[in-house]
Amino acid sequence: MSQSNSNILKNTQVYAISLVLLPLLFFPLSAKKDSSFTKNNAFKGKNLNGWKIPKGNDVSKWYQVNDGILKIRSGPKKKGSILWTEKEYRNFEVNFEFRFIKGTIDSGIHLRNLDQIQIGASGSLKRDMTCSPFIPGKGYPVEAKRIKSLLKLKYWNHMQIRAIGPKYAVWLQGEEVMQYKSLTAKEKGPIGIQLHSNRDMAIDFKSFTIKEL
Repeated sequence: MSQSNSNILKNTQVYAISLVLLPLLFFPLSAKKDSSFTKNNAFKGKNLNGWKIPKGNDVSKWYQVNDGILKIRSGPKKKGSILWTEKEYRNFEVNFEFRFIKGTIDSGIHLRNLDQIQIGASGSLKRDMTCSPFIPGKGYPVEAKRIKSLLKLKYWNHMQIRAIGPKYAVWLQGEEVMQYKSLTAKEKGPIGIQLHSNRDMAIDFKSFTIKEL
């Protein structure tokens, strides 16, 4: 075999080995598991571990966890309440599913403070404002898009909320429907799930996870 042919063969072998090893540089054999999800906020069990349970005579009726589903129900006195996480967050992403059960649904997710992403009807506007931000003192400064076509009233809906500093973004059924920058956003605080007062309502949540960013 000539010297030139020998060099060609060696170069071909090196190239073939490189093609085999190259994917391993980008896709390691053992991927590291993402541990940033707060597991005790997922309602996987039958309790509210990781959450601050509100005090009151109606608390046993307000929040119930069964088979991984958080059931929020108005009590006989129709008192309002917020279920807060024990942990405080800075930048985060919340993923969950929700479904309307009955009544006039007026709920939402609080983001570190009283800034809220609405779920259900607005008491002031008297219409559905799901995925829109409610900002104390400003009401609803922007309205989420395409909610009528995306929201399923009798089935599970998937919502994703991202809060990075004062910037909020919301996805419904995987489609981005809202962006807003809040001037009243806190740097750090708990996440809350609202039960509005003076409503006879029932709403369910499941697959609730929080990822710190």
